[in-house]
Amino acid sequence: MSWWRVFSPLRCGVIVLCSMVLTACLSTAPQRATPTEITEVLSQPAQATPPAVTTPPETSPPLPAVTEQPQTYQELWQYIAANLSFDISPNARLQKRVEWYLSQPNYLLSVNERAAPYLYHIVKKVEQRKLPMELALLPFVESDFRPTARSSQGAVGVWQLVDATAYHFGLQSNDWYDGRQDVLAATDAALDYLQYLRQRFNGNWLHALAAYNSGEGRVKAAIRYNQKHNRSSHFWHLKLPRETADYVPKLLALSYLLQHPQTGLQRPSLANQAQTTVLDVGQPFNFGILAGLLNIDKQRLHQLNPGYLRHQSPVKGPFKVLLPMDQQQLFATDFYRRQFSTHYQVKLNDTLYGIARRHNTNVAQLKQLNNKTRDLIQVGEILLIHRAHAKDDLTVDYEISPYLQQQRPAKVATYEKHHVIQDGDSLWAVSRQYQVPMKDLLDWNKLTTQSLLSPGDTLILHLPVETASTPSTGAEADGSKDYLDELKTLVKPKRDP
Repeated sequence: MSWWRVFSPLRCGVIVLCSMVLTACLSTAPQRATPTEITEVLSQPAQATPPAVTTPPETSPPLPAVTEQPQTYQELWQYIAANLSFDISPNARLQKRVEWYLSQPNYLLSVNERAAPYLYHIVKKVEQRKLPMELALLPFVESDFRPTARSSQGAVGVWQLVDATAYHFGLQSNDWYDGRQDVLAATDAALDYLQYLRQRFNGNWLHALAAYNSGEGRVKAAIRYNQKHNRSSHFWHLKLPRETADYVPKLLALSYLLQHPQTGLQRPSLANQAQTTVLDVGQPFNFGILAGLLNIDKQRLHQLNPGYLRHQSPVKGPFKVLLPMDQQQLFATDFYRRQFSTHYQVKLNDTLYGIARRHNTNVAQLKQLNNKTRDLIQVGEILLIHRAHAKDDLTVDYEISPYLQQQRPAKVATYEKHHVIQDGDSLWAVSRQYQVPMKDLLDWNKLTTQSLLSPGDTLILHLPVETASTPSTGAEADGSKDYLDELKTLVKPKRDP
């Protein structure tokens, strides 16, 4: 079978001719495209579809209505490929990236080993936000899915977030924990950032992706330059750094090859279901103690949770941990039943739905926790209900090892600052101007990342007293300075001699 027929969207003008040789092709084994054939297809512009010739319909009985059933996918990679949606236009840069992937057809097979514990959860997070499935592929483009990857520019993790971006989108970073290396926490921050960029670029995902790589200002400057010189502002026409110019084509090429497995890029085999479970321990924990109680390998627990930098979680959290087991396996452990469940005796007129609603859970989890396959319950029956309550001490005494001691940060006095929105202001720009996390800025003003700002609107900020710089003169200025100096002294952290 000639390979060009695989790419029917580019050859739709010859469908009639193809049908004449269909019978002969049915007996021919499918062939794999060569790089030359793929290059030829990608370098040709898309052909316009000729108008259909309409003929009067013959009189015939109406056909029975067909209800299309939603397709289910047993393989996660097949599911991802089926839900990719970007419109891909053939061009030389895309062709170059396709050839790069085809030069190493086993690329996904090796990277998938690192991605396997997290990919299902990332796909679900993308879907819940109704975002393009292509975004789930970004960790492959960014870091080859290496949770501890570090770039020369200081970007960290599978999503390659720099410290400022991570900070402004709510990720913690200290001596105990780096949220950029916590794959699922970093996913939330990265998707927040991408949604923000999409809004800033009026829904243009290619511009947003370019900005994710090189910065919002650089892409906006490239767009303004093209507009000033009466040039197209489409991504393919922008003058951007080489890395960014290749970044978007690399993502599109991977998307293209996943949708066309006949090209030769091998899809990994990965079940379309969660292989790991997130557990909010709800209190400080030691990896050794937790692994022992769950009967899992401590080293594996560390590997799945690279965001934790020590053997113990921070005193004030986060306390979420990714476990190498599915939810049903977790529910069956003695640790979960003792630490995260309580007993409930079924009463007259009780239903599983009613019990689940009263205890802030759902029927599926309730049935899974109690090994039920049906909704039937009996009066007097004892059910396990999800409810966290600390019964075990999951930490090691800090005095045992000075290495595990953590100093409590001193409280910093703040003052309220009002910022009036000017033309060109954005939430991101204001957060960077005042060096405050984007999450705090949104919380203080009861906004979301999708909120629109108008000139004249006022934002409230709570800034550390140390950064106060309000101009004033005369006695008023001296009084203000004395007050601030006194306040600084009161909140100044004590230092050891």
